[in-house]
Amino acid sequence: MIQITIPAPDVTILKQTDPQLSHIYGFTDFHLIPRDKGGIFMFYNEKDELLFVGKARKLRPRIKKHFEDTVSVIKDHRNEVTKIEVCVQESPVDREIYETYIINELKAKYNEDKVFFR
Repeated sequence: MIQITIPAPDVTILKQTDPQLSHIYGFTDFHLIPRDKGGIFMFYNEKDELLFVGKARKLRPRIKKHFEDTVSVIKDHRNEVTKIEVCVQESPVDREIYETYIINELKAKYNEDKVFFR
């Protein structure tokens, strides 16, 4: 049997209730997310429930796109996101495995693909 453990986040950013700086949906710390590194990201709500899991070759632009894009899976739920966790993972195969595992293990609410628990 293969043992998979969810990696600890390398970066966690929280939504601010009254941001004074430039922000995207209340998040001002996007600069903490690596721009040119690959990995997985997880969006959580205020109850710490997992909303969405994704992977990217370049993390920061991909995460920002979820908050700006009109076709994002979470476009109608962006205001629910209060925490973003990022795990740097350069291997595309590892990213794929972790994304699928986390979606199903933690039952991500808005992921539509790779879901085996419904």
